[in-house]
Amino acid sequence: MPRAKKTRISEGDEIPLAYRPNPIRIRFGTNRFTAFFSFVLIISVVLFFSNIKSEIFFNEGSIPADDGRLLGHFPYKEAQQADLISVYPGFKVHRDVIKDLQAMRKAAFREGIELVLLSGYRSIPLQKEIFYENKSIRNQIAIERARVSAPPGYSEHSTGFAIDIGDRTMRKTDFEVEFENTPAFNWLKKNAARFHFVLSFPEGNSQNVSYEPWHWRYEGSVNALREFEPANKRQIEWKQNQDY
Repeated sequence: MPRAKKTRISEGDEIPLAYRPNPIRIRFGTNRFTAFFSFVLIISVVLFFSNIKSEIFFNEGSIPADDGRLLGHFPYKEAQQADLISVYPGFKVHRDVIKDLQAMRKAAFREGIELVLLSGYRSIPLQKEIFYENKSIRNQIAIERARVSAPPGYSEHSTGFAIDIGDRTMRKTDFEVEFENTPAFNWLKKNAARFHFVLSFPEGNSQNVSYEPWHWRYEGSVNALREFEPANKRQIEWKQNQDY
């Protein structure tokens, strides 16, 4: 699958220094001692940020470093507007999703479960607002925020294939880990796969993203499988390493 283009993020967006486009520049002195000291300093800085990069992106035994992730998240291109269908005002999904999504909700309803659609497609500009708004709300740096919210250009929601789901009878659990205790989540665990929906970020997931029992992605079409091939590949290789 062709790799999606990364969204350019400005220096003011708190991306770690090692990933900013402008390198650190240190002028060498005119004498040998100063030059040697400057050389040692540069090597130390390079090694320091190389270690940070390893800690952020990869765990021991993970897949190669060129998988394109940023703060644990894979890059995703934004869905074309022509490929999106409105389920209700303000909520859109990829056209490949709609048939199975409606069938899944009807099947759940027949068993007394009301699935609430909380969030579907998000544009990259909207994801940017969400990601950086968390800065003021949570007082967190980018690395911390990325555990609960993908950086713009790296969200599954931008594809139109990801959906956040809630339980009509327990709305206080919307976007909360406590959603795992609802009838809706228990039903999804048993039945979502029949409709080609997969839990994106289970507990202890390979991307080191916080557990999100409400976040499900659709993998029931060739388009969807292509989008999530890198994430699925990493999950498989990560699981194999865990089994050793």
